[in-house]
Amino acid sequence: MSQILPATIPAELFAERADAIAVAAGELAAAGWTPATSSNFSMRLDGEHAAITISGRDKGKLSRDDIMVIDMHGKAVGTSARPSAETELHTQIYRRMPEMNVVLHTHSRTQSVASRLFAREGVVKLEGWELQKAIAGQTTHDAELAIPVFPNTQHMPELVAQVDAWLDAGKPLHAYLINGHGIYTWGRDMAETRRHLEALEFLLGCELDLRRLSA
Repeated sequence: MSQILPATIPAELFAERADAIAVAAGELAAAGWTPATSSNFSMRLDGEHAAITISGRDKGKLSRDDIMVIDMHGKAVGTSARPSAETELHTQIYRRMPEMNVVLHTHSRTQSVASRLFAREGVVKLEGWELQKAIAGQTTHDAELAIPVFPNTQHMPELVAQVDAWLDAGKPLHAYLINGHGIYTWGRDMAETRRHLEALEFLLGCELDLRRLSA
């Protein structure tokens, strides 16, 4: 892939972020969370650009050539490659939350099943779990951590509008599920975002176990 970088982005920065995405993607693929080329990952490059996975690539075998640059409107920059169809969900987080620098979206079995199970309620309410404190800003197991479940659609502006409506209502948002799909979460750096993703995977699995055992 031929990638021409904007003048404001040093080649070393792009390489660093692309490598970080590839490493994370490889590890998440090995965990079985990115089946059949699903999932997408991005990192902010500056106030106007982000690096993101190219659509349709095997997430277990990514290299720098599988990462491209987009602007904050989700448009490709300096390449003819096509970003994920869900790119607008990444750029929305970067626009609405300037302190966030990484967005990870995966399709684990746990995430996918939870998204269907809780779709009718429209939210997963996590409360009483010690691991809730792995999410930035959560300081006690006693607080409720709400993970909304948005209806799936192939029309990205509809999903963007749903996320905007949640945020505009003043509700805290650390992650969200999409019905029959997977999870989106984010953080200030890759380590924080991976921590969020792994904690939410565990917590969703616990909630599924509780539903199963109490049935």
